[in-house]
Amino acid sequence: MPQELREGDKAPDFSLPSSTGKDVKLSELRGKNVVLYFYPKDDTPGCTKEACSFRDSLPKFGAVDAVVLGVSRDSLESHAEFIKKYGLNFVLVSDEGLEANKLYGTWVEKENYGKKYWGTERSTFVIGKDGKIKKVFRKVKVDGHEQEVLEALA
Repeated sequence: MPQELREGDKAPDFSLPSSTGKDVKLSELRGKNVVLYFYPKDDTPGCTKEACSFRDSLPKFGAVDAVVLGVSRDSLESHAEFIKKYGLNFVLVSDEGLEANKLYGTWVEKENYGKKYWGTERSTFVIGKDGKIKKVFRKVKVDGHEQEVLEALA
């Protein structure tokens, strides 16, 4: 099990396919603030609500020189449908092999109605222009989350 990431740690680098058709390499975003949010599944109620709140607030993120990246295990095809259906205006990253999920410690054992299974813990990492983690949000509650993230960037 990797060490849990904390504020002040260097954000682990990864290179993964994205909805733009190009791979996203985190280290290439240095010089910008990055909102890296991990979510369980495209087009499910909580994930849709979270994505739409980032979509609606994107101009505010742009104003603080921040890039929003959504990460899930879904395929690029699934991401393309999700983006089209909800008019999402930011990049979604496909982490089918769980590379980023494991680097960031978001692939966790969960329990639902007494049944244990592995899945993505809804988490957000705010990464500063220097490539260091400014803020970590674990077990994110969707309502008002984009506002918390904006405050962490302020």
